[in-house]
Amino acid sequence: MGQRLVALAKEDPQLTVAAAIERADHPLLARDAGEVAGVGSIGVPITFDLKATPGALIDFSAPTSMRHWLKVCRDRGIAMVIGTTGLHAADHDAIDQAALHIPVLQAPNMSLGVNVLFKIAGMVAQMLGDDYDKEIVEGHHRFKRDAPSGTAMGLADAILKAMGKTRDALVYDRHGDDAVRARGDVGVHALRIGDEVGRHTAYFAGMGERLELTHVATNRDTFARGALRAAGWLAGQRPGRYAIADVLGI
Repeated sequence: MGQRLVALAKEDPQLTVAAAIERADHPLLARDAGEVAGVGSIGVPITFDLKATPGALIDFSAPTSMRHWLKVCRDRGIAMVIGTTGLHAADHDAIDQAALHIPVLQAPNMSLGVNVLFKIAGMVAQMLGDDYDKEIVEGHHRFKRDAPSGTAMGLADAILKAMGKTRDALVYDRHGDDAVRARGDVGVHALRIGDEVGRHTAYFAGMGERLELTHVATNRDTFARGALRAAGWLAGQRPGRYAIADVLGI
């Protein structure tokens, strides 16, 4: 993701790469970020710290790293785009606190199409109600750590919010001798298969018909482009918590 962010940012005349950050023991430290990304030298070495003060910092890392950079951004007044998933409740509380001081945009999936899917799925859920069964199936590559994906949970939350429900209505990966669906349940299921970039489907099924809403990511550029658009929009916004829906105006 870091390499694609650098490469795509170089193509955008409205963006400038101010820094490229990796962990302190990374073998590529001190290399030019543009050369590593395959787009030629951009005069920005890969570092483990942040000397520049950019308009926005984009974080696609891990929860531990995200916590560190959230504090740095808060202390230095830098807007932050958070694409890291697998976060805990305490992390979301910390983001809430940081958002009192800086603009923070957090999204489980930076794809613009996925965030349109969230909106549409909520509308469909509200229109069809509990007479229609709702199931979410997500698929990712075999190396993904967290399950269900943050995107699947974002899709679930959109459906639940539209119907006035909480996550108590979610049922994960049914199994056992008595796994009959209860009215109002929202099923969530995770596949880990090969090199799948990302596939998410929301099913709405009644007796005699089924509506399927699917988003398929064919490469990771869709996430990088969404994050870059979010960063450009977020820089200069007032402190607060934002989402891709705010960038899209939906």
